[in-house]
Amino acid sequence: MGNYKSRPTQTCTDEWKKKVSESYAVIIERLEEDLKIKEEEFKELKHCLKMWTLMLKGLRPSRLTRNGFTALHLAAFKGNAELVTALLHGGADIQQVGYGALTALHIATVAAHLEVVDILLQHGAYVNVQDAVFFTPLHIAAYFGHEQVCKLLMKFEADVNASGEVGDRPLHLAAAKGYLGIVKLLMGDGSKTDVNAQDNEDHVPLHFCSRFGHQEVVRFLLQGTFDIQPHSVNIYGDTPLHLACYNGKFEVVQEIIQLSGAESLSKENIFSETAFHSACTYGKNLEMVKYLLSQNAVSINQQGRDGHTGLHSACFHGHIRLVQFLLDNGADMNLVACDPSRSSGEKDEQTCLMWAYEKGHDAIVTLLKHYKRPQDDSPCNEYSQPGGDGSYVSVPSPLGKIKSMTKEKADVLLLRASLPSNFHLQLSELEFNEIIGSGSFGKVYKGRCRNKIVAIKRYRANTYCSKSDTDMFCREVSILCRLNHPCVIQFVGACLDDPSQFAIVTQYVSGGSLFSLLHEQKRIIDLQSKLIIAIDVAKGMEYLHNLTQPIIHRDLNSRCFVIHTLFCVCHFALIMLCRTCVGWPLRCLPNVHAIR
Repeated sequence: MGNYKSRPTQTCTDEWKKKVSESYAVIIERLEEDLKIKEEEFKELKHCLKMWTLMLKGLRPSRLTRNGFTALHLAAFKGNAELVTALLHGGADIQQVGYGALTALHIATVAAHLEVVDILLQHGAYVNVQDAVFFTPLHIAAYFGHEQVCKLLMKFEADVNASGEVGDRPLHLAAAKGYLGIVKLLMGDGSKTDVNAQDNEDHVPLHFCSRFGHQEVVRFLLQGTFDIQPHSVNIYGDTPLHLACYNGKFEVVQEIIQLSGAESLSKENIFSETAFHSACTYGKNLEMVKYLLSQNAVSINQQGRDGHTGLHSACFHGHIRLVQFLLDNGADMNLVACDPSRSSGEKDEQTCLMWAYEKGHDAIVTLLKHYKRPQDDSPCNEYSQPGGDGSYVSVPSPLGKIKSMTKEKADVLLLRASLPSNFHLQLSELEFNEIIGSGSFGKVYKGRCRNKIVAIKRYRANTYCSKSDTDMFCREVSILCRLNHPCVIQFVGACLDDPSQFAIVTQYVSGGSLFSLLHEQKRIIDLQSKLIIAIDVAKGMEYLHNLTQPIIHRDLNSRCFVIHTLFCVCHFALIMLCRTCVGWPLRCLPNVHAIR
């Protein structure tokens, strides 16, 4: 348990690769900067070289620019084969290093200038020279995906197993980037490439292509006659299957299991996780979890060495849809995890509910309470800490409350900044008269604002729950402020200064709702009036559906329409905003879903 909770999201290799990527970006930037500054000098130099007067002019080919490059470096980066040849004939040192310990061959490889690379190699450039991060030109060509350059370097007997700073070979880099052509080239007939070569964290190339979801590379390596070891583990105990599951690469997961068998399914890493646990840690691909459960070697209640299950992992990371799926399919929420590093007398056993509570996933805590399965022979249940005093786990959790408060403050600040100034109201501008409605959100008043009769929806003081009033208020205002149509209730403004003063002001419609007309007043409506109502409703809905960001009402009923000169759509009970879930503008507070 202690190990699992301390599992890093990135490895040392990840951090190193990030720095390598940044360093090459800086190198390219510095080269481009030098070329901009010296463009005129560069043209003059080219003319001088054509006239074979370089040395007579007193120019030194070894001289470095302020960014650390020679004329040969710049010519190689620019891809000027004629100038490169002239510089070499003029005495330029082909092995001279510049910024980042780069030679001209490194730079020509970065820029993928095949002709220049060939010229440099023909003139004796060392094909296996290493830069500051121990990358050879072949490393660089594999890293940037320059397949033809790779082929040329290998023709000049580049070392395919040369090791970079962290033990990474060219095959590691090509596999991580998904360059299938380069992988095939490195693994071609007669190649000495070690397909099972390990870097400093014991990753083999299959680890990298599995992690980043390069299905074709995975298939090529597994189907080939390369004597590959598909179940090898890195220093964290992860197989390639683990990494595919941790990163949600479902197609790769299927490929590995189909081509290499189920051996990896039972392997557990140092964080007490099998591939199934890893998929639950990722938690965003239910189909991948279902597929793993369909394998005979996987049980939904499989426990790691520390006792934690896939349900624990899903709870810890806040994957509520996966939690519900696991519970619906027989996951036992009463199984406990404990820290294996503690002595037997100090074991701190924890249920999945406690893991969710610890991370502030209060919606999951609430869900687990609904799935309570007490054990008659056990003195504890999912509400209490085993070995503790059996106290009830209350919501919100401390972390959950902090998360909620932080998010709500951010939402309010964003709303204040985005809401047009003409919609900003002060509570002192409002005059409250009689109450005309109420609900769990608070009360609705008839009142006055800026000399107009309006409806004022006043929110009660904020309470922390799964859908807080602040959250609902922000969602409602963000929708209403964008609507402007005669058949949709008109937004007047909102009070945003403080949660205790939140209020939404809209057009007041004196006729009441269509529901009241039909079911309370029992009015009989003639056919012509029915047609008018239907047309007005259709116009309102057409407007909502044809917005740039369409709004789908999802709960049309007679309570949603108020009687005015036209029938106005006002009660957005169940609303769906396409692509972004923003909320519902007026009365009720049910669930919201987004089209994605």
